[in-house]
Amino acid sequence: MLALLRTFSWQDLRHHPWRSLAAVIAVMLGVALAFAVHVINASALDEFSQAVRAVNGQPDLELRAMQGSLDEALYGRLATHPQVARASPVLELSAVAAPNGASGAQAARVPLRVLGADALLLPAVAPALVPRPWAQADRFALFSPATVFLNASALQALGISTAPTDAGAPLPQITLHTGLQRLAVRVAGTVGAGGAPLAVMDIGAAQDLFGRAGQLTRIDLQLQAGTDRQAFMQSLRALPGWPAQAVLAEPGDAAQRISNLSRAYRVNLTVLALVALFTGAFLVFSVLALSVAQRGPQFALLAVLGATPRQRLALVLAESAVLGVVGSVAGIALGTGLAAAALRLLGGDLGGGYFAGVQPALQWSAPAAAIYGALGLAAALAGGWWPARAAQTLPPAQTLKGLGSATTRADRGTVGLALVAGGVALSFAPPLAGIPLAAYGAIALLLVGGIALLPRGMAALLARLQPLAAQHALPLLALERARRMRGSAAIAVGGVVASLSLAVALTVMVSSFRGSVAQWLDGVLPSPLYVRSALGGAGSEAALLPAGLAEAVAQLPGIERVQPLRASPLQLDPSRPALMLISRPLGADPARQLPLVGTALPVPAGSIGIYISEAVVDLYGLAPGMQWDGLSRAFSTRVDAPRFFIAGVWRDYARQSGAVALDRADYLLLTGDARTSDLALWPREGADLAVLQQAIRDLAAARGAGELPLEFMSASAIRERSLHIFDRSFAVTYWLQAVAIGIGLFGVAASFSAQVLARRKEFGLLAHLGLTRRQILAVVAAEGAAWTGVGAVAGVLLGLAVSVVLVHVVNPQSFHWTMDLSIPGWRLAALCAAVVVSGTVTAWLAGRAAAGRDAVMAVKEDW
Repeated sequence: MLALLRTFSWQDLRHHPWRSLAAVIAVMLGVALAFAVHVINASALDEFSQAVRAVNGQPDLELRAMQGSLDEALYGRLATHPQVARASPVLELSAVAAPNGASGAQAARVPLRVLGADALLLPAVAPALVPRPWAQADRFALFSPATVFLNASALQALGISTAPTDAGAPLPQITLHTGLQRLAVRVAGTVGAGGAPLAVMDIGAAQDLFGRAGQLTRIDLQLQAGTDRQAFMQSLRALPGWPAQAVLAEPGDAAQRISNLSRAYRVNLTVLALVALFTGAFLVFSVLALSVAQRGPQFALLAVLGATPRQRLALVLAESAVLGVVGSVAGIALGTGLAAAALRLLGGDLGGGYFAGVQPALQWSAPAAAIYGALGLAAALAGGWWPARAAQTLPPAQTLKGLGSATTRADRGTVGLALVAGGVALSFAPPLAGIPLAAYGAIALLLVGGIALLPRGMAALLARLQPLAAQHALPLLALERARRMRGSAAIAVGGVVASLSLAVALTVMVSSFRGSVAQWLDGVLPSPLYVRSALGGAGSEAALLPAGLAEAVAQLPGIERVQPLRASPLQLDPSRPALMLISRPLGADPARQLPLVGTALPVPAGSIGIYISEAVVDLYGLAPGMQWDGLSRAFSTRVDAPRFFIAGVWRDYARQSGAVALDRADYLLLTGDARTSDLALWPREGADLAVLQQAIRDLAAARGAGELPLEFMSASAIRERSLHIFDRSFAVTYWLQAVAIGIGLFGVAASFSAQVLARRKEFGLLAHLGLTRRQILAVVAAEGAAWTGVGAVAGVLLGLAVSVVLVHVVNPQSFHWTMDLSIPGWRLAALCAAVVVSGTVTAWLAGRAAAGRDAVMAVKEDW
């Protein structure tokens, strides 16, 4: 076999190097994109997990509240428990830090996570958080009030030297903004924890500084050796007076939550990257099919000389394996380079927002490289299987006589129909472990089945077009050859049908998603103007507006109406990301305030009506009309076990982990917390917005907010920014889609060029029959137009079928939200036009080169 590869196969490669190079490049790009996406995601997830482990330490269990804070009295009960070796109290807050003396809009503001902890317990529980005082700091600085220790990220972001050299220099100071408070603190040293900007201080000092006396965020527990965790957790829940809203979590749950949340995005991005590899398999198929067809007499001669059918099969598969190995090795190298460049320039986030701000180091994995290399090899072998079968089954005698292959029974499309039917059946299957594996299988079967039906579909369509060209010699000649050589036509356009169908499906899916998001934004942004704190995002303590501000703003003469909104995180299940609890005035008709899916149910007397997002329905197995006892436990310390009735489901594209909306009056009754996250404003007609904004700033300052920076945005600006974020999130999708289309068009060019150049004898015969060079080129161009036209129609139809699966199956199963199908006709028409023009121009250029040869010399080869 090696001897045949070195002689027989090598000669073909020498004569047609660009054809083989096209297949290698296709495999290389597919492997490179998929491996690069994997490396970037794995590096970002590893960096995030390391940061979580550094901050959370090495406890056996964590105790947190579902919402709000824990009573410090719990710490005393746990610290003296006989099965607890150590109990470490932690107070965690979010703030925005600025260098001391910085002010104004241009001042650097750094989101900062502040941890108050017992410094004496940190070496055993969380070594990465142990404060390391600078030389000029007091020896007891770790217990001093208003004193923090920053990690390297915080020091760099705030422009503070990592180790001041002057022993007599004063310690640097920074200002912390959180809610209404502006607090000056000293920086006395560093901590070793990596990740996002972080500050550590003594827990008692933190409680005094932030006014959180008697409050804790979590309690880290290290158990006595031999303690059964599950039994210990059950015993705690059975203690008298144990708070129902207390949640015990495993130490790895935090990293697992972000992994689960981003898993669907990472898997979808990897599958999308593999689209290029899928298209590359069809290009390998086209290249080897043409090669086998052109070398038919040589394979027949090998058979006469003693090569068995199995050896001919193995030879072609070996050729495809060589293409796959070379392409895979090059793809792994290119993918590593792409991942390194992306991590250096873009960080670890590919648009989903899960790892924003993470700057991970490259995590290269040999097993992962082997897996993706094996995928490239498998794609090449799959593409080479049918050409190998053709070489195995060719009849030597007939092939040597130039009579072609033996007559085979007409393909009735049974296999293709069976594959399509299997794809339709799989599209109704549920997800596995939260991943729509069956839906991906359905898409693969639909694509392969549709392409398997391509020869039969081309025959049927071209047969219907035949009467229209019966009176015109040149169109009839082009049409008849395309119809009778539909196998060659299917080989030529198979790759472009695969890439075009996937491009159409992705285009329809993105267009549907974007249109649904735009429609959703119109529904959730009813007011023309919004105001919020510029200190942080939704749910952040640092970003809350003072209580009473909404009522005061409503009294301003330029305001017609004000609607307050509060968003706060709610951790019901330690294994899942936190929900977002949203309170806003809902009134008697919630459908006017929320984009409900279906109609709202009447709320029974004695119950509080809530409205859950589609993600909550899937993640927690809930439905309208149910009572939610899990949510009741989260508020059991505030009032006596409130009853929550699920009155409806609403569509929410902003929070993949789920959201719960309730009326603001009910929220105030449950929590007594009147602070707000946002204010929706309806200014009176003719009001001066600049004067109005300054009046609102003055009201905030009068309520103790000092120089609280406020951000005013119009509904149109929020809508524009949200759609910009959407487009940025799908930027990688657009690039991967463009690569797949490029590979498909490149495959069409390579296939058409090879086929046309192989028809020199036919062109010579046509010239002897009286056809001019221009007429021959017209026939060739018409064939290219006919083939790619049929391929474009097939690709669009197949792509629309796949888009239905993407929109109505993959997206709901992956991200737990639904959308409306939207077909962008002009964009699809542009894609089809690009394919048809590319195929036609390529066929014309190749025909021009082939028809330029001397016709007599071309026909002489048959004498």
